Amino acid sequence: MQDLQISVSSGFFQQTERRCELTLKKEDKKLIAKNLKERFEKSKVVIATDYKGLNVMAMNDLRRKLREAEIDYQVVKNTLLIRASKDTDVAQLKEHFVGPSAIAISYDDPVAPAKVLIDFAKENKKLEIKAGVMGDKMLDVAAIKSLASLPSREVLLGQVLSAMNGVPTAFVRALNGVLGNFMNVLTAIKDQKEA
Repeated sequence: MQDLQISVSSGFFQQTERRCELTLKKEDKKLIAKNLKERFEKSKVVIATDYKGLNVMAMNDLRRKLREAEIDYQVVKNTLLIRASKDTDVAQLKEHFVGPSAIAISYDDPVAPAKVLIDFAKENKKLEIKAGVMGDKMLDVAAIKSLASLPSREVLLGQVLSAMNGVPTAFVRALNGVLGNFMNVLTAIKDQKEA
């Protein structure tokens, strides 16, 4: 079969026999790798997935759910992922950049991508969560599932604030109880002396 090239933005779609690939110029690849590296350095958590077998509707649904949670999700060539992750904490995922790879990047809430991906993987068995990195810690699938079971950032902040609010309230009640008991003792002494 003859090669067919169609110009698309800065690259080319190249169809050979039964395969269609996006071929990029060297400068474009460097630019993509640089952009990814900057995003990796700003991220709180990066999770690598294998999307093989997901149809377009399922992939769009996953992207929509992740976008709603303010998470970047991008399909990237493994060679670009390896190049972009060099000298970052994400380099720990290097061995997982095989096969079809997509990455979820969160800049604020490390729990949100884990929750969305785990919930989506329960509904769509074809999505495989490979591994992740949070800070400088490598996360296996079990750790990502544990992370997904944590409450969201907003809920955790609410719990901390209610605990902090509860401490002064309990302290005031304890002081009030001590002062009340002290007043009762003074009243009893006064009543004894008057009698």
